[in-house]
Amino acid sequence: MKPRAFTLVETLVVIGILSTLLAILLPAASSVRASARATECQSNLRQLGIASTAYAAQNADHYPAALLYKMRPEGLSTIAWDFESHANGSVTSGALWSFLGGPDKVQQCPEFLGASTFGNDPFTGYNYNTTYIGAEGRFPTMDPASGRWLDGWKSARIGLRVGQIRHTTTVALFGDGGWKGGANKFMRAPSNAIENDASLVAAGAQAFRHKNCTAFCAADGHVSSCTQACAGANTTLQLQREIMDFPRNGFLSEDDAAYDPR
Repeated sequence: MKPRAFTLVETLVVIGILSTLLAILLPAASSVRASARATECQSNLRQLGIASTAYAAQNADHYPAALLYKMRPEGLSTIAWDFESHANGSVTSGALWSFLGGPDKVQQCPEFLGASTFGNDPFTGYNYNTTYIGAEGRFPTMDPASGRWLDGWKSARIGLRVGQIRHTTTVALFGDGGWKGGANKFMRAPSNAIENDASLVAAGAQAFRHKNCTAFCAADGHVSSCTQACAGANTTLQLQREIMDFPRNGFLSEDDAAYDPR
């Protein structure tokens, strides 16, 4: 007997069944991968929190500086919490590297694939509480009295020490950073009382990139997630649209409650 071939109807039925199965399985597989990336991200943030605490224990209870500038013979060096960028374009390890295992992976959010929007940083995606915790230096200026550059710690806004932090369970130390241009690494609180620059503040928001959720490491070391993006009490609609890209990016609270640990 000659073997019977599939009829056109039977072939179409099989194709339909396979298409249905693929339609069911592919989103499930994508969801599993996204959940794995979110878990990896939370692990990275937890390690950053532990590293900053270890750093403070060895540096008179001061967390690492968020940003300092230093004039060197070869030119200006930018010293950030994660990397140091030099006048010749090279990038070297920052203050936390010696406290991290595999800092290249820890400092890269697995859900963010873009390039850094600050310098030539090879790994990016996370930001650090700069408004209150990490010291921030102003751009170097010439001291008219001595004729020398004022840079680094000499012109920095000093952050809070470990002993000054009271609300350790609710205040963010590190988190998923994001603005309209990509990732940011300097976490800003919604109030303009310290930065005094609304655009700078709007660009220092959190990225809700994990299925409309953002993760952050609190000052006590535990990692939490937030699903409600806040625009910030002082952020205009223009800043929300042109700088922040709200609600893809936003703050953890409308006021400074999630950022001010005092």
